[in-house]
Amino acid sequence: MNLLSIGASYRTADVAVLERLTIPDAEIPQFLQKLLAQPYVSEAVLVSTCNRVEVYAAVSGFHGGLGDICNVLSQHSGIPATELAGHLYVHYGEAAVRHSFRVSSGLESMVVGEAQILGQLRDAYHVATESDSAGRLLHELMQQALRVGKRAHAETGIDKAGQSVVTAALEVAADHLGGDLAGRPALVIGAGAMGSLSVATLTRTGVGPLQITNRSADRAERLAEAYGATAVPIADLASVLREVDIVVSATASTVPVLTRELLSEALTARSEKLVVLDLAVPRDVAPDAAGLPGLAVVDIDSLAASRRAAPAVAETAAVEQIVTGEVDNFLGWMRGAEIAPTVAALRTRAEDVVTAEMRKLLSRRPEFTEEQRADVSRTLHRVVQQILHSPTVRVRQLAAEPGGDQYAALLRELFDLDVPLAANADAVPEIGGKA
Repeated sequence: MNLLSIGASYRTADVAVLERLTIPDAEIPQFLQKLLAQPYVSEAVLVSTCNRVEVYAAVSGFHGGLGDICNVLSQHSGIPATELAGHLYVHYGEAAVRHSFRVSSGLESMVVGEAQILGQLRDAYHVATESDSAGRLLHELMQQALRVGKRAHAETGIDKAGQSVVTAALEVAADHLGGDLAGRPALVIGAGAMGSLSVATLTRTGVGPLQITNRSADRAERLAEAYGATAVPIADLASVLREVDIVVSATASTVPVLTRELLSEALTARSEKLVVLDLAVPRDVAPDAAGLPGLAVVDIDSLAASRRAAPAVAETAAVEQIVTGEVDNFLGWMRGAEIAPTVAALRTRAEDVVTAEMRKLLSRRPEFTEEQRADVSRTLHRVVQQILHSPTVRVRQLAAEPGGDQYAALLRELFDLDVPLAANADAVPEIGGKA
């Protein structure tokens, strides 16, 4: 088995494409099972965020796995596979490992260094674990990716150099409102992870008064209480829009929450510009609302185009160094894991030989007591274990080094071992697409 990563992000697809690719949380377990039903896919983890949809999979063949995953993504999104291919990046083998670690450390985020991706990866891994779609390979990859992300934030200044998506969006909002957001009335629509992050960031910025609305009133009230904000019923959305200067919308709705009619009505009752930060995928602002007089909409696409506050070169280099070292460690683990079946087959062969020889001995020496038989058996097994111990330990060490796969092949050839190997004839050493 080898690793394959296929996805689309803000770098390769616009919001319209990402909206169609996004898998709602409730549908992710079913989506994972569809992936596992494909002939070349044995493990799968899905990461679906506001600006990224990607699949990590253990596959038995590159071309077969690529076709399987693309077909499932195409069926879900309704985008023909030939059209979808132009929006996807593909990483295989070592490149897939490196990509996952770059994602977890924030190097692939729209705002480089943001830490929110760690929580998103953790959630994706949890869902895959609950859905029983992550096996040994992806368990190890996800756990290692989370450790790499933590290292990057703990050992470098990437946090200071980068920002959350919300912070970047607020900088754009400040440009629209004259540069200072302190004291500006604001509304957050949505009380999920992104909504909570928005409330925390707005509070630190000094906006106010701050109001929160959500379809689940209880969640809005708990979030408002935690930050000294005010929870308002979703039914009062139209009236609240007349009172605020900044709106951050981050819901999981599959249809626009802020329609052209709703926004147009609010704009007619106010003189100040209304800035809406649409951080949802699918979008919360109806596309036909764009261009309304007095309305400025900042969405994922416009944030990608305005990428500001790039991290310091030294901090990025430090994270890259961490990633490179951890990739080498993971590849060493993979090579060691690949030789394990061969070592197990060698030990099994040795045990079979001992068992066969014991059977012959006992047939010739029926006078042996049970105690004598046990002594002879233990002695033979100990001798075999001692003979095999040093070679098997050493071959595991050698297998973890670059080119180590040759040692497993050599063992199989020398001892004529029959070790079932995953079909991988059409694999290629490494493929890295745009990301």
